[in-house]
Amino acid sequence: MNNTIQIGNRFVGKGEPVFVIGEIGINHNGSMEIAKKLIDGAALAGCDAVKFQKRTPELCVPKEQRDIIRETPWGKMTYLEYRYLMEFDAAQYAEIDRYCKERKIMWFASCWDEESVDFIEQFKPVCYKAASAALTDLPLLRKKQGTNKPLILSTGMSTQHEIEYAMNELGTKNILIAHSTSTYPCPPEELNLKMISTLQTKYPDCPIGYSGHETGLAPTWAAVAMGAKFVERHITLDRAMWGSDQAASVEIGGLMRLVSNIRDIEKAFGDGVKKVYESELGPRKKLRRVREAVAA
Repeated sequence: MNNTIQIGNRFVGKGEPVFVIGEIGINHNGSMEIAKKLIDGAALAGCDAVKFQKRTPELCVPKEQRDIIRETPWGKMTYLEYRYLMEFDAAQYAEIDRYCKERKIMWFASCWDEESVDFIEQFKPVCYKAASAALTDLPLLRKKQGTNKPLILSTGMSTQHEIEYAMNELGTKNILIAHSTSTYPCPPEELNLKMISTLQTKYPDCPIGYSGHETGLAPTWAAVAMGAKFVERHITLDRAMWGSDQAASVEIGGLMRLVSNIRDIEKAFGDGVKKVYESELGPRKKLRRVREAVAA
């Protein structure tokens, strides 16, 4: 069994600190200024990496949706026009790459089509993510796997059979699996955190993590307590900002609490060996009712 995988300068898996991903996704709303502020916030909070989303609009937007008029931050326009404005170009991603290196935080992307994989590959990302919607897109999964980078599979909106089919096709080498429910925001009764244990049992060679879309932080802490080796949460400057993912995202103050408490949870795990700590000796001497322990 080898369920530890290297992502950039970090190892993810058994015995390693939880790998924390701040998903910027499309919450930048096409603004490099917002993207940099989100990178700043993730770095300040202590995230290990930030994640973006990359699409080739003419490949990802269905033909019947392209000409639908949408309200956008830039005014009314077709959905296809809007999707183009939401995508960063090569120069902007080069700046993202430079800025993340300056802030000493890793970055990668979930690519929604094969051309986007080729585009992102020029920046040598530390890994790739397959969004829940792409779990059944085997050509895209194989394209990402073909880069020889670690691949995180998200399992929202998927049946157990669909997960098993993807894993049978891809194998377990360099694969991390994220339990997820693709509802934004997700009600607590649909989070099904026990799936983390189910996936750990089913795929012992793969680090199992959690990609959460709930409102609040407690379920993510619970996922860590249940053994998640990595966690991912959407992040935002303001949950009231324009955009479909903002309401299910964590603002920077919350992100700081999330990461800080994850590290406290890790410290609290201990080693499972009962001991009397030095800090207990004073209370033990003062309060212990029976001075001599009874021999076993």
